Parts: sequence; C-alpha cells; structure tokens
Amino acid sequence: MEPTVETTTTEVAPDIYRFSTYVEDANLVMNQYLVTGEEPLLFHMGQRALFPLTSQAVARVIPLDRLRWITFGHVEADECGSMNSWLAAAPNAEVAHGAMSCFVQVNDLADRPPRALQDGELIEVGDRRVRHLDTPHVPHGWDAGLVFEETTSTLLCGDLFTAFGHHPASTDTEILGPALAAEDLGRATALTPALAPTIRALADLEPRTLGLMHGPAFTGDCAGALRELAAAYQERFEAELAK
Repeated sequence: MEPTVETTTTEVAPDIYRFSTYVEDANLVMNQYLVTGEEPLLFHMGQRALFPLTSQAVARVIPLDRLRWITFGHVEADECGSMNSWLAAAPNAEVAHGAMSCFVQVNDLADRPPRALQDGELIEVGDRRVRHLDTPHVPHGWDAGLVFEETTSTLLCGDLFTAFGHHPASTDTEILGPALAAEDLGRATALTPALAPTIRALADLEPRTLGLMHGPAFTGDCAGALRELAAAYQERFEAELAK
C-alpha cells in the first residue's frame, strides 16, 4: 500500500489539526488528529507505510520531541500500525488507551508501557481537555474507544461515518448518506444492542466538530448527524433480528 498524494494539514478547530493522506488502493482518506498544548496529543497514527509522510507533516506543526500522548480508537493497522515508529521518533511520548485494551493488546504491542485509561478519564494537554470514552464494539472492536476535546467540543470519532473516496478537509454538508453507502459495501460495523445507545450518548455531548478518520471534519449539526446515524443502525439491527 502506497500513499498517492502528500499528507495535507488543516486546523479543524482551535489547536486541533487534521493530517490527511488519500490512499488510492483503499479509496480512503487516512486521518490523524493532533491536539496541541503543553502536552500535545496525537489521535491515530496510521499504518507504518504512512509514517514518513505523517510524521513530517506533524513535525511542521510541533517538534516531534514535544509529543507527549499518543492514543487511538482501537487496534487496527490504520489506527496504530506505526505506534512504535512514533515512540522511537518522539522519546517523550506515551501511549494512552483504554484499560481493557492495554491489558489484552497494547501492553504487548507497544515498545514502552502504555498508560491505561478508565472510561471518562481526562488528559489535560494544556488549555485543551481530552476525555477518553470507552465504546466497546462501537463501531467495532472489543477495545474500541474515542476521545472528546471538551473546550472546543470536538469529538474525534474514529471509524464512525467512514466514507470511501477523496474528501475535503472539512464540510458542513450531509455525511450520513456516504457513511451508510460505505457500510453497505464494507459491513464494518458491529450490529449489537449497544450500538445505537452508545452513538446517542455521543450525540448528548453536543459536539461542534466531528473528526472523522475516513472522511472530512464535519462542522454541521453534529449531534443531529449522530442521532440520525444511531437511528439508521437501530433500523438495521432490528431488521437483522427479524430475519
């Protein structure tokens, strides 16, 4: 897998930067997000093949030796494949992830011991406050979790609203249709009784920006989009039960 374009950098909320690389073979954008401050935090790291491009882009915003925290949604190559490359390049950085994920996977995978986070635990990176949220099996993976930056009301929502194709850095237009079309093709989301309630709980945070991993940063009606996504998945879940 080779990236076909350079990594682009966009400030999508105050002190929050999106680094995006379009990978043609997958027909997906791969996004990482940096929350700057006294202890900068990187959400998602990307595959090992993307590390040179992404790390160069991050280094144009902050020196890599200032990076303090590295976290991600769940253990998959596109979310944490380059984890140890980042740890080598950023000697002050520490991986932080959910306690269950650390116990079953990250303790073994990371070259330095991670910080195990409890549901709702806060990381203060300076003026910004990043809260870890356990979301097991949402959208997939026992170890799944997201982060919410409270001062800007930015939800870094991982694989939720994944859409195929090349996207602008940000949009305030409709994101549900492309996400459901991608779901029809990939069937990546775990249809469980907890799926819709978990997404509705995210909507109750009233985010002002959604940082998608595979899509644009969304600045429209974020809570409304999440509730519509929850309703669509609830309908699909009930349809599966009825078969």
